[in-house]
Amino acid sequence: MIGPDGTAVAPGWVRSGRTTLRSGTVGTMPDAERSIENLIFSYAGFVDAGDLDGVSDLLADATIGIDGVAAGLRGREKILDLLRSTIRIHEDGTPRTKHVTTNVQIEVDEEAGTAAARSYFTVLQSAEGLGLQTIVAGRYRDRFERHEGRWRFAERRFTTDLIGDVSRHLLAGPEILGGS
Repeated sequence: MIGPDGTAVAPGWVRSGRTTLRSGTVGTMPDAERSIENLIFSYAGFVDAGDLDGVSDLLADATIGIDGVAAGLRGREKILDLLRSTIRIHEDGTPRTKHVTTNVQIEVDEEAGTAAARSYFTVLQSAEGLGLQTIVAGRYRDRFERHEGRWRFAERRFTTDLIGDVSRHLLAGPEILGGS
């Protein structure tokens, strides 16, 4: 398919100016969106594996914040300190969680080398004495930048919408999540 500017647009995608957006049909995902989606999903994988160093490396160049709690934190060591002081790691070396990320919407400005994404998260946990349950759900608002040809997080904002029993996930109380 050829877009209004004469460039090729993959089926299922709509080009609007410099931004390519996913339309309602399924098609081949452009490289930028795939790379950004992989970053979004990598966060969940690192947290669920208990790899707090991996999370910190992933977000090292980003500002992170939790709506209603923290305006913004930046820097690998500061992020690692925050994670170590808030996430409970169980005997198996993990937080015993599965972060499920859905409803991912990505907007890329290829010319500027920037992108924004919105997504939902749902965190499931099964820890000793606790059956499998949903412990928290909310939204991510992310910004990305292309640096030396690779995409990276520039900002990650968390909004917590629902909080369940996080006592076996967090070392701090549920107030750290900023939700209701």
